[in-house]
Amino acid sequence: MALGTLRPRRRGPLRRRSDVAETWLALVTGVLIVVGAPAAGLAAAHAVDDGAALQPPGRHTVSAVLTEDPPARIGVDTSGGLGTRTHATVRWTAADGRTRTGMTTVAPDLRAGDRTSVWLDRHGSLLRDPVTPGGARSESIAVGTVTATSAGLLLFGAERAGRAVLNRRRYAQWEREWAAEDPRWGRPAA
Repeated sequence: MALGTLRPRRRGPLRRRSDVAETWLALVTGVLIVVGAPAAGLAAAHAVDDGAALQPPGRHTVSAVLTEDPPARIGVDTSGGLGTRTHATVRWTAADGRTRTGMTTVAPDLRAGDRTSVWLDRHGSLLRDPVTPGGARSESIAVGTVTATSAGLLLFGAERAGRAVLNRRRYAQWEREWAAEDPRWGRPAA
């Protein structure tokens, strides 16, 4: 948005309706970007927070045994930092005494035969690990930031598209006006 488009248009013979529309378009878009985009980001962040707070009922952990080595991850820090988990097949004994297997995330330094804990729902199906408060906070910040930025860019793009439509109408109007005046100006002097 050019700063000149926010200046009030004075009444005069050169002021067009499209100029007034462009000024209002820029003003409304600016307000929506300043107020609406952060509000959308906050709403998205709160939705992620609320979703992370809802843990399925009956969730519990059981001990499981790795049935295979996790795939090697080259260049991965195995000190237990963020993002150091990998997928592997595990076996556990369900509450009814049957042996079950499934794929879950485990630390990459575990090997076949090592024990780990897995999360199960009340039906005995594997669940992903619960979200930690720090992980939930990071996820909500990321989602809120992406949503606010996306909303702002979407609004800015809509303003640019609206301005392009106004310019196309202006150019068509100028063409019609020049076509009407051209016969008067295009005559050779006598």
